[in-house]
Amino acid sequence: MEQRTVRVAAGAGIVLALALAGSAVGLAATTGAPAPQAAPPGCSSSAPKLTVQGTGEASAAPNLLTVAVDIAVTEPSAQVSLADDNSKASAVTTALETGGVLSKDIQTSNVSIQPNYNLAGDVTGYQMTNTITAKLRDFSKAGAIVDALTSAAGNATRIDSMTFSIEDPRAIEDQARTDAVSQAVSHAKSMAAAAGERLGPVCSLADNSTSPSPGFNDESAAPSGAAAAVPLEPGTQQVSAQITMVYALEQPARS
Repeated sequence: MEQRTVRVAAGAGIVLALALAGSAVGLAATTGAPAPQAAPPGCSSSAPKLTVQGTGEASAAPNLLTVAVDIAVTEPSAQVSLADDNSKASAVTTALETGGVLSKDIQTSNVSIQPNYNLAGDVTGYQMTNTITAKLRDFSKAGAIVDALTSAAGNATRIDSMTFSIEDPRAIEDQARTDAVSQAVSHAKSMAAAAGERLGPVCSLADNSTSPSPGFNDESAAPSGAAAAVPLEPGTQQVSAQITMVYALEQPARS
């Protein structure tokens, strides 16, 4: 009789243990799953909405002048052409470094050497070209540096471009975006009030801005053999931003 009682108690204990374990698993599964995020009220696909755009602008003085110098020489042989070009490129680089341009801000690119032919198809010489690009940060010396580098290699040099820019435009871009958002909010408030509606939450906010274009680009600013330092005026660079906002609309309470 006692043996039967023990067996029943043990079975009940197992059932109870399994029930408690199942409850624990269910509780863990319930508490472990993240709660679903509810969509903002009024932002459903069928709810009335107001879409507005805002345009903002900001300006700042450039702090960088990028100068690209083309060097081209033509000699009877490829070896002589290479030596001549190297000599003139070294003279341009020396002029830049003497003017205070750091070596890390000087780069050579677009190196090429090609044969020249006459009408009979014979090689008459070899032309070698390359481009030296330099970043100038001290604008007070920029004009004198441009004059010096054009004189350094004579008629073999040509100023391809000079571009003023802001080295790190992120701060001014954020100012333009802030201005654009403020304008969009102002437009939304006035439009909702005129329509007898009330603005609800913002359903979406999109940035439609594009990268700013260079503020200055002049290929003829420094002709070879200039007699005096080239006058350079950086002016200001303007950045614009455009955003699109979508508001939910809520009808004002009626009395």
